[in-house]
Amino acid sequence: MKGEFYENTYSKKHSIPHPHELHGDVREDDFYWLRDRNNPDVIDYLEEENRYYEEIMRPLEKHTEQIYQSMVDRVPDSEVEVPVQHGPFFYYSRLDKDKQYPIYARKRAASRKLLPEATEEVVLDLNELAVEGEYLNVTVQRMSTDHNLLAYLENRDGSDRFTVYIKNMETGELLPDRIPNVYLFGSLEWSRCGKYIFYVTVDEQQRPYRLWRRRLGSDINSDELLYEEKDTTFTLFMTKSQSGKFIIVDSSSKTTSEIRLIDADSPLSPLQLLDERRDGIEYDVEHWGDDLLILTNEEALNFQLLRCPLNDLDSRYKIMGYNEDRYLQAMYPFRDTLLIFGRENGLTQIWVLRDDELEKIEWDEPLYTVSVVSDQSYEAKEVLIQYESHLTPRTTYRLNLLTGEKRCLQVDPVSGHYDSSSFRQEQLWAAADDGVKVPMTVVYREGALKSGPAPLILNGYGSYGANSDPHFNPYRLPLLDKGIVFVTAQVRGGSEMGRNWYEEGKMQHKRNTFTDFIAAAKYLIEQGYTTPSKMAARGGSAGGMLVGAVANMAGDLFQVVVPEVPFVDVVTTMLDETIPLTTLEWDEWGDPRKREDYYYMKSYSPYDNVEAKDYPHLYITTGLNDPRVAFWEPAKWVARLRAMKTDDNVLVLKTNMGAGHFGASGRFNHLKEAAECYAFILDKLGIAIE
Repeated sequence: MKGEFYENTYSKKHSIPHPHELHGDVREDDFYWLRDRNNPDVIDYLEEENRYYEEIMRPLEKHTEQIYQSMVDRVPDSEVEVPVQHGPFFYYSRLDKDKQYPIYARKRAASRKLLPEATEEVVLDLNELAVEGEYLNVTVQRMSTDHNLLAYLENRDGSDRFTVYIKNMETGELLPDRIPNVYLFGSLEWSRCGKYIFYVTVDEQQRPYRLWRRRLGSDINSDELLYEEKDTTFTLFMTKSQSGKFIIVDSSSKTTSEIRLIDADSPLSPLQLLDERRDGIEYDVEHWGDDLLILTNEEALNFQLLRCPLNDLDSRYKIMGYNEDRYLQAMYPFRDTLLIFGRENGLTQIWVLRDDELEKIEWDEPLYTVSVVSDQSYEAKEVLIQYESHLTPRTTYRLNLLTGEKRCLQVDPVSGHYDSSSFRQEQLWAAADDGVKVPMTVVYREGALKSGPAPLILNGYGSYGANSDPHFNPYRLPLLDKGIVFVTAQVRGGSEMGRNWYEEGKMQHKRNTFTDFIAAAKYLIEQGYTTPSKMAARGGSAGGMLVGAVANMAGDLFQVVVPEVPFVDVVTTMLDETIPLTTLEWDEWGDPRKREDYYYMKSYSPYDNVEAKDYPHLYITTGLNDPRVAFWEPAKWVARLRAMKTDDNVLVLKTNMGAGHFGASGRFNHLKEAAECYAFILDKLGIAIE
C-alpha cells in the first residue's frame, strides 16, 4: 500500500453523510459510522490505519530503537521507595531493572534504623500477575488493620471496571471474595475490625455511583447497598481519614461536594451526612483529635480551613484567616501537627500549622514540586516529604514535626552519568491576548541555545484544574543531550496560579486555554528559543484536545503536533449521555443542550473546525478500550483531516487494540511507545538521531 494513495483517497471513500441538527444549526459528521466497534468495517479501518502507521514508522525503526535503548540505559538497576511505617511494618515498593512491573513489599521492624537487618516479605508482585503481551493494571491496595489481609484492584482490559481480590498474607492464597465492576480508585476501604469491606461500583457508563458493604466470606448477593448517587453529574468516592477513625464518602460534581461519614469502628452504623450539597460549594474533610477539619471554598475562592467539633457537627470555627494568595488543596493531620498542601506563587507548597498560622517549608531552587507522601501513620513523629525539580531527581525527606528539621533520606538513582550543573531550568512568562501573564517552565542542556533557535517540544494540558508542575524525568535526558528544549505551558484551565486560573480556563472561558498556548509558542519564537520549523506541540487527553484545537487555530506555528488520546469531538460527545463520563463533564465544558454552550463549544471543537488548509505533521494515538476518550473521536478526526487537509505532511493514527486511556501497561512497553513518538518528532524536526 502506497502512503500517498492512502493519504489522498482512503478516508474519502469512507465518508457517509450523517448530519446533526440542533439549535437551528447543522453539523456534518461524515465519519459518525466509526463509533460502532462491533462493525467489522470499523475494526478493519483501525487496523488499516495501524498498517499505515507501521509503514510510516518502518524507516525510523533504527532511530526508534536507538532512542528506546538510550532510555533503557537510564533505568536504574533497582528503584526502591522509602518505606512508610504502618503499625509493626514498613511498606514500600521496588522495581528491578529487568522487570516490567513493581513489587510491593514490607518489613517488620520497630524503627527505620532496624530496616537493613529486617527480612523482606513480598506483599504483591505484579510481575507474577502479568501475562506476556497482555494488559495489566493494579491500582488501589488496602491492608486490613491487623495487616493480615490485602485487598487490591485489578484490571486487564484498560477500562475503569476493576475486580477486587483479597489475599491472605499468611498463606499467600486468594480468598473466594471477588467483587467485579469496582471503580479504579477511591473505591475500596476496610472497617477497623477487618470483618467488613466497603466498595464503590460503576454504572453502565463506568460512573462510580453505588457504595456497598460486604461482610467478608459472605455471598455477593448479600452485600448491602448503603448509598446510590442518582444525579448523573455526580460521582462517588471514598477514602479513610488519616487517623483511621472515619471512612469519608464523597459525592461530588466538578463544582459541588456532599460528604458522609462511616465510623470505621462501627461498620454497621448508618452513614452520617455532614453538609448537604449546595451548588458551587466544595469541601473536603479530615479528622484531627476532637475535631473534623473542613477545607472549603465557601466565601473563599482559594479555600479556607475550618474546624468542626465532633460533638457539635453544626458548628464551624475558622482556624486561621483567609489568604487569597494561597490556594489550599489538601490536609494531612498527624497526632502532633497538621500539614497543609497547596500552591503559592505558581508552585506547590507545604505548610506546617503553628500557633494558628501557616509556616511554609522553604526550598533552595526557584522551581520545584513538593508533596506529602500518602498513607502515612497518624501517629508519626516524622513525616515523609518528596521534592523534585527539572534538575533534581525525586528526593525523599524526613520532616521532624516537632522541630521542623528536614533530613534527606533518599535521592532516586539515575543510571548513567548525570550532572545537574550541565542543565538549566527557568521560568518564562508570555503575555496572553487579554494581557494575562502565562507561566512556562523550561529545561534544556547548557549550550543548547547558544547557536540560535533550538528544536523545542511545547507541552500543555490546561483542564480540570490539573497542574503541570516541574518534575524530573531521567528518560528525557537522552533528548536533552541532543539539544532538545522542553517547555511546559501552564495555561489557564489548570490551577498553577490558583483557583481563578482554573475558572478562567473552563466553560465559557475555555478558549483562553488555547490562546494561552498560542501566546506561549509565539513568545518562544519571538525570544529566539525556537522557530516554527523546529517546534513540536504535544498534549494528552484534554491536552490532546488543546493541541488539536491549536492545530486548527495556529498550526503554522508548529512543524509537528502530537495529540495523544485526544478529546476532539467535543460537541457530539457532550450531547451523548450514554458515553462514559459525559454527564460529569458538563460543569467543565458546558452542556451543549443549551444554545449558548453549544455554539461556544462548537467554536473550538477540533473535529468541527477542520478546514481545507495546510496542517503540521500529526502523530495521533488512541486506545480501543478507552472509557475516557472513546477511540472514535481521534479516528473520526483523522478521517476528516485526511479528507480535507491540503498539505503533504504526514498524518498517522496509532490505535492500541488491547488497552485504554493510558496506553500499554508495563514500564518497558511505555518506554517503547515513547521512543516511537520521539522518533517521529525528531525526524520531522530534522534532528539526527546518531
